[in-house]
Amino acid sequence: MARSPTKELIAGFWLWQVSSKEEAIEWVKRCPNPFPGMEAEIEIRQVYEAEDFGPALTPELQAQEERTRTQAAANQA
Repeated sequence: MARSPTKELIAGFWLWQVSSKEEAIEWVKRCPNPFPGMEAEIEIRQVYEAEDFGPALTPELQAQEERTRTQAAANQA
């Protein structure tokens, strides 16, 4: 069966909290292939949380981050 080209992007994502890149790779190996019988690409991207920045996250930046979270939560309501 031939597939016709599409102009639409078909994408999705998972978020996993893991302790290492190696653990993330192990999770990716368990992912289903979105195109069985064809080659697919899966990207691994690291997501940072405020706590990951340690002392570089000044009290001012912490307050700004909290305001952003509050505003985002209000927008979802």
